Amino acid sequence: MSINMLVLVYIVFALFPQCLSGKLTYYVEEEKSPGTYVGDIAADTQLLDSIPVENPDLIRFSQLQQSATSDSDLFNVSRTGKLYTAKVLDAETLCIYNVECFKTIKIAVHQAGTFMRILKIKVFIKDVNDHEPKFPDKQIELFFDENDKEGTSQSIPDAVDKDVGILNSQITYQLRKNSDEPFTLSTSKRVDGRAKLEITLEAKLDRELRDNYMVQIVSKDGGFPSKEGLLNVKISVNDENDNPPVFSQSIYNVSIKHTHQMNTPVAVLSSKDLDSGRYGRVSYHFSSKTTDLAQSYFQVEENTGEIFAIKQFPSIQKLSYKLFVDAQDGGTPPLRSTAIVLITVTNQQNNPPNIDVNFVSAFSENTVTISEGIKVGSFIAYVMVTDNDIGRNGEVTCSLDHDRFQLRTMETKEYKVLLKNSVDREAKNLFNVRIICQDRGHPPLQTEKKFFIKVVDVNDVQPQFTKKTFKFLTYENEEVNFPVGLVNATDPDMGAGGQLTYSLYGKNATLLPFKITDNGFILTKRALDYERQDIYVFQVLVKDNGIPPLNNTVNVVVEVMDENDNAPYFTFPSISPFNLDVYYEPHNNKKIITLKAIDNDSPRNSFLRYKIIRGNNKQLFTINPYTGVLTFSRTVYQSDAGLYYLQCIVKDSGIPVLSAASNLSITLTVSNKTSEKMAVAHSDSDKRIHLSLVVIITLAAVTVSMAVVISISICIVRCNNSKNASHRAEIVTPSRIKNEEKYLISRTNNPVINTGNQKEMINKTTHSLKSQSHLYPENELENEWRTSTMVKKLPIATQCST
Repeated sequence: MSINMLVLVYIVFALFPQCLSGKLTYYVEEEKSPGTYVGDIAADTQLLDSIPVENPDLIRFSQLQQSATSDSDLFNVSRTGKLYTAKVLDAETLCIYNVECFKTIKIAVHQAGTFMRILKIKVFIKDVNDHEPKFPDKQIELFFDENDKEGTSQSIPDAVDKDVGILNSQITYQLRKNSDEPFTLSTSKRVDGRAKLEITLEAKLDRELRDNYMVQIVSKDGGFPSKEGLLNVKISVNDENDNPPVFSQSIYNVSIKHTHQMNTPVAVLSSKDLDSGRYGRVSYHFSSKTTDLAQSYFQVEENTGEIFAIKQFPSIQKLSYKLFVDAQDGGTPPLRSTAIVLITVTNQQNNPPNIDVNFVSAFSENTVTISEGIKVGSFIAYVMVTDNDIGRNGEVTCSLDHDRFQLRTMETKEYKVLLKNSVDREAKNLFNVRIICQDRGHPPLQTEKKFFIKVVDVNDVQPQFTKKTFKFLTYENEEVNFPVGLVNATDPDMGAGGQLTYSLYGKNATLLPFKITDNGFILTKRALDYERQDIYVFQVLVKDNGIPPLNNTVNVVVEVMDENDNAPYFTFPSISPFNLDVYYEPHNNKKIITLKAIDNDSPRNSFLRYKIIRGNNKQLFTINPYTGVLTFSRTVYQSDAGLYYLQCIVKDSGIPVLSAASNLSITLTVSNKTSEKMAVAHSDSDKRIHLSLVVIITLAAVTVSMAVVISISICIVRCNNSKNASHRAEIVTPSRIKNEEKYLISRTNNPVINTGNQKEMINKTTHSLKSQSHLYPENELENEWRTSTMVKKLPIATQCST
């Protein structure tokens, strides 16, 4: 560190008390999950404003690990001063009813590894309205005398809301009844703050007309949203207990000594009830508002109202307890009143000091760990001494005698344990430290506190991956959490420095379809899609748990293997059935149309084959299985003219095989030239056959037997058939196919054919067909081609067996 930097740090800490002169206060709601952000201590103290950006580690914050009964386990503080909750906070458990709920924590501030100051942070825990008001019973019964006058009231129990917040525990009440029922609800407050509820008569009752009623008391708290509880009240018309017990005084103030005898009453309460019989018999009980702590030290006799101490009080100079005592009569339900008993316990004895040691890095209840690389003068523990005795009995001095550690005074009865000389773990890894504190009483009393300081190794080895790059193969369409592979690294450090955790690294890590466990297993977060992305390259970060943690990264390549999950589909023709007019004329090309299909799978699964599966009964057409070119498979005759419905299918090369179908409606017109040649050939052939038969029959009847006639006839017929075949061989009728884009567009009602991709595909097909018919004028093409205006889409087959 440069001289200028040191000067700056000293100036900052010279002003440090002024920066921290105000108390820090934060607020957090109860029931929040652990790790909830509370506040930024470094920012709020403005301590880092004067520290250069390049030296953010000059200031470090840590929480003091206090005794097991303290509140230090409720919060965590980061090295940079950010405060978080360590567990779910429950205001009802942590705080007293109807008061502000807060906890104080102590934060140690370090400068470059050297302790500088203790911050006391007050965190207010905001109560959440998570409890509804509850009555002691779901239903009670009241009795009114039919002679009771208007305004006669009967007490009913109030509801209790366990929330500690003022608004959340504030209860309002409402009476639900029929309009003809003569009752109202009146509320008032008792001395302990609870509500006194009464149901009052609005008119006299006539038991002969009606002897009972059923009403409801609704209790609502002041939270948002409000919660409510219900009490069903059955009102019977009868004589009733209408006088509650009354205490002789509402508040009792009592002072006792620390040595008060347990068999002597602390206080005796008295009350009177004007009712007679069982309604006038009074019993005493602690109210629900009396804390469990107070009830653990006192008890009240039910029949006499005497309050006794039941165990020894703590050795503290002064203690105060508040008891809420209910006096209730024997009515059903009982009437009650409440008195407050304030008890003060004083201690005049000389008690030994109490030593509380808080560790920055606690290993166990009485052991703190330090690194062998810790600097001399570094803060190790915070010591707070308590002695509430009066005068010299409460004056305390403390000492620590050790060659490696020293005790320095911070404030009155506050000390810090510092490193006096460097430590070497290889020489000694555990030290026994003893702090002695003694008061100045007569005779002086002292207390001894022992704890251990454990020296741990420094985390100085970076984790190393077993490979420079990890490559994995996986399939698409697998379920979530499908294992992809294992990434592993090694770290020779001991303890936490050798414990490794893995995570995906990089700004786009959250967008990847992968996740990684702490043990290095890479799993899928969702099903992979080869067609969307077939290879992923990303990084994995490994980090040890040492202090400070060390990390490393490695490249991971995941290749997605394709599955045959996409069926092929026809791009031309794009409609099914596709209507096509074909004019056949000899001496022309045999090509009719070229079918085009696409499969989005990988080449291994997208090798396509075309086939005619229906409508080619005359075997007049054939399709190239690889190019999709549809042609005539033989010579076309005049008799072949007509309408053909061909169903063509395309299959991919995957397993299982997927396919799609397209229907072609072909209207075939054959040229008249082909028709005339065929007619002449057939006419000549017919004349020759009939003349020969006449000659043969005549000669056979005159000169030879029937057997010779038949033989000669067969020979003549075979000879004539041979001649006919030679005539047919001379008739060559190549096909001519003409396709014009403007006729396809103008003669179809399918609007899709005008879209960009399909228009480009039709342009290419039209250009190919035009190049094959350049010998014919355009007006002749217009007469020869016809396209149907009917558009009908057929379902595409998604799978086909070979």
